[in-house]
Amino acid sequence: MAAVTGIPTMVLIAPDSFKGTFGALEVTAAIARGLESAGRPVDRCPVADGGEGTLEVLRAALGGRPVRAQVEDPLGRPIEATFALIDGDARAIVETAAAAGLGLVAPAERDPIAASTRGTGELIMAAVHAGAETVLIGVGGSATTDGGAGAIGAIHDAGGIGRARLVVLCDVQTPFEDAARIYGPQKGADRDAVRRLTRRLGDHARRLPRDPRGRPMTGAAGGLSGGLWATFGAELVPGAAFVLDALCFDSRMRAARAVVTGEGRLDKQSLAGKAVSEVATRARQSGVPCHAIVGQRRLDAFGARILDLQAIFEATTLTELEAAGRRMAELL
Repeated sequence: MAAVTGIPTMVLIAPDSFKGTFGALEVTAAIARGLESAGRPVDRCPVADGGEGTLEVLRAALGGRPVRAQVEDPLGRPIEATFALIDGDARAIVETAAAAGLGLVAPAERDPIAASTRGTGELIMAAVHAGAETVLIGVGGSATTDGGAGAIGAIHDAGGIGRARLVVLCDVQTPFEDAARIYGPQKGADRDAVRRLTRRLGDHARRLPRDPRGRPMTGAAGGLSGGLWATFGAELVPGAAFVLDALCFDSRMRAARAVVTGEGRLDKQSLAGKAVSEVATRARQSGVPCHAIVGQRRLDAFGARILDLQAIFEATTLTELEAAGRRMAELL
């Protein structure tokens, strides 16, 4: 197809990870192969929203160096986890899932009452002791609902953050008091456990230096974001917006013919602060067509209209993602 003068030919590929299967970089590469094989030039821009995969995406874009630290997993077992130092070691990127992630606990072992964020606190302190003046903490994908109690304890035990600044990249808008009700079941909590966790969060909130209840984003990672905000004055920011800004997404999008985004499961939660929603909203506001390739589509036509997605394809393997890229090229 011949290019028309003045009309962009580049396609911006900006998917999130397909949680539990492929990282955002893998998904981006597969879709890119499909589009390129059909003759479409691409700009690869894997994205994240503060949840699982945020460290990988930001490191790919910003550089820096990985650092490993010995920490505890959600059940107190010793593991090695990675964080990154960027900007000449002045900033660090910590991913909650690396130390307190649901993926670190086998389904039969999941214990939402016992699961702790202590390892995340240890990872934060490893970054502070490495010289980071600002620690970016991606939350999401955690096995925990302890309101950050474990992390707070680990930080205090290690001498505190000093003058370091904490910035929490939140993937949800949920307030502190709703964390157990909304996300507890996916972490293994039955109805009785959800009640116990909710009560425990309330007790914890009353003991904190300031009450996180009722504030948006304080319920991320089972209340970890709220605990860090209340105890250390952490700044809570929407993770998807932060990551897209760090990737210079807007200027890259405006230079593109279309955007192709995606995630593992497109559903109602995708509408509330997730990377796909942020990508699609920015594309709509700029008048750039936006399409999606997803692992599973569980969003009805009305939801798709809210995001203004032009076409939605399903793909569950790298081969299928590449084939979906070729199909997408025919539409553009």
